[in-house]
Amino acid sequence: MEPLGKHMLRAELESFFDILEERRQSSDISHALRTFSAQPYHEATPPSVKALNRMVLESQFLRYVIAEVAAESGEPPECVKEEAAGILDKMAQNLQLSFIRLLGFSLSKIFKRLFRSIWVNEDGLARLQQAIQEHPVILMPNHRSYIDFLVLSYIMFTYDLSIPVIAAGIPLMGMSLIGEIFRRSGAFFIRRSIGSDKLYWAVLSEYVRTIVRTGFAPVEFYVEGLRSRTLKSLTPKLGLMQMVLEPFFKGEVYDVLLVPVSISYDRVLEETLLAHELLGVPKPKETTTGLLKARKVLEDDYGCMHVCFGKPVSARALAQGRVNRGQFNLVPRGLPLNASAELQEFVNGVAHLLVRLQEKNMVLSPWSLMTFTLLQSPQGVDWDQLTHKTLWLRTLALRFGAHLNWPAQLADSEVMSDSLALHHSIACREKGRVQLVEEVGPGPVTQEEAVFRKASAVLMCASYRNQALHVFTRPALVALAMTTAASPRKEDVFRRFCFLQELFANELIFIPGHAVQDFEEGCDGLQQCGALTITDQTLRVTEEEQDAIIFLTAILQPFIETYEVVCRILCEERFQTFSEKSFLSSVRDAVIKLLISGEVRSYECLSSNTQKNVLWALLRMGAVSKSRVAEQNEYRVSKAAVRRIWETLGGRVTPQVMSYSRL
Repeated sequence: MEPLGKHMLRAELESFFDILEERRQSSDISHALRTFSAQPYHEATPPSVKALNRMVLESQFLRYVIAEVAAESGEPPECVKEEAAGILDKMAQNLQLSFIRLLGFSLSKIFKRLFRSIWVNEDGLARLQQAIQEHPVILMPNHRSYIDFLVLSYIMFTYDLSIPVIAAGIPLMGMSLIGEIFRRSGAFFIRRSIGSDKLYWAVLSEYVRTIVRTGFAPVEFYVEGLRSRTLKSLTPKLGLMQMVLEPFFKGEVYDVLLVPVSISYDRVLEETLLAHELLGVPKPKETTTGLLKARKVLEDDYGCMHVCFGKPVSARALAQGRVNRGQFNLVPRGLPLNASAELQEFVNGVAHLLVRLQEKNMVLSPWSLMTFTLLQSPQGVDWDQLTHKTLWLRTLALRFGAHLNWPAQLADSEVMSDSLALHHSIACREKGRVQLVEEVGPGPVTQEEAVFRKASAVLMCASYRNQALHVFTRPALVALAMTTAASPRKEDVFRRFCFLQELFANELIFIPGHAVQDFEEGCDGLQQCGALTITDQTLRVTEEEQDAIIFLTAILQPFIETYEVVCRILCEERFQTFSEKSFLSSVRDAVIKLLISGEVRSYECLSSNTQKNVLWALLRMGAVSKSRVAEQNEYRVSKAAVRRIWETLGGRVTPQVMSYSRL
């Protein structure tokens, strides 16, 4: 591969502006107290918070559901309505500009301590400003850190854009004082799991729809649902997605604009906490006291943050020819909408599309590229070799369309040395060799504790690799499919590719129904880097670039090994029926023993996130069934089906999926 000039690295970031630069040179109090003049939706004055809540409670939809719940439960409608009012009161935001100003002042101080810079694409903000005035806007950021919750409001306040209302988890509400500050800064608090609570679901959905319908404010929510503990994109959740689109489906608004927002960190505040959670350490409860104790993070350096506001995506344009909106005219707008299979498929596709757009606009740091080589060299790697491989990978990433934050004015060795210093808690260089840093504790350690410490270091390192994983996913899957396909014919490689894509559907993000496009994208990437030739519908690896194929397949190896070892464990006699909790505990204990014995090599096999993804993949593919028993989910294994998937993954069985020629 020919090297790419540094100007390509710099040009991609020319439209980004550091919003902290001005804050370092002027008064934070003046910034917080300046005139704020955001242009509202349709230049209309939005309703007050009280008026908004009253509209929700008096809506035809909520009255209908209240009557239904009263009839089903035998309670008087007045009592059910009072319960609904209580749910809304606990849930609702109370956005006040005075608290936005307080937050603006406080965050200026905090961000200047934490970050060297916060880069924002100003062309994206200009598009957003126009969009807010024309249609209801839904901000959809990825979720990697607690900071995500604050940074968008801070940016929009800085640029005089309408402050969004933000869907937040109930644990944040429980933080004394902080919870109320968040509420008055636009947060509305919702349960993580609603289940079959019809009244709660009705209050929430009507509240969200009313905000969208009236243009009260842009709505911000995390389509992934939870903060990603692996820093990888998560499979999207569809509940809020359907709620924000429903006013468009019902013709209550002309269009809804969905704005993907990509937040990229050089270093996340919670890196150690995330690794420990993946190893089964309980997540600390979110409290104000805990937040105050965490002040020591202000003493460390977290590098740069990039926030990229993507192009608004029109729900109307996406639905053209795909959703028959006439069906919604058959039901009064005020009554509940029963989502058809067609509608659910559409919402699912839109949600996956938005996550893919988030991924494509991520700005990768040099460290995220360095981690690929570090993870493939568990015993350490020479600095010169790490430099050579990272610069080679930089060229490969650019060929695949990545956006990189690689300062062109600095020497490559200086850029990498600075990245290594920033991540001193994960890796260090001694005598010209770079290796991972393991946690240090008092006294001698058991074999199990030694495994835990090593795994913690590996998972912290892997989280930064995961931020760049999407860049290589499709070429890597094609490369892997080629190594295990029945033949090099395009049809056989595609069949293997589809099996891998289905198996890893909870691991990596694929838009449903786009297997052919994903396969072609992977092939194009390999052809661009000179690793693949296609003649007469046959795929061949070029001799000159075999290293690229080897490297790309190695990227997926930790996931493959985890899936294989979990399948192996599930095929043992003691596994028949189990809960998710007992599954994770048993798998963790078994993997630790296999790591100690040397039968398993990758410490990433201890990631509870990947272990759960294996379970969900087997459930989706019919090798595991789920039922509800005694207030919890119970899983039952079909060992024959699990074994077949295991053998197919290893290339010993040909997958039975649709062929390329029939698509």
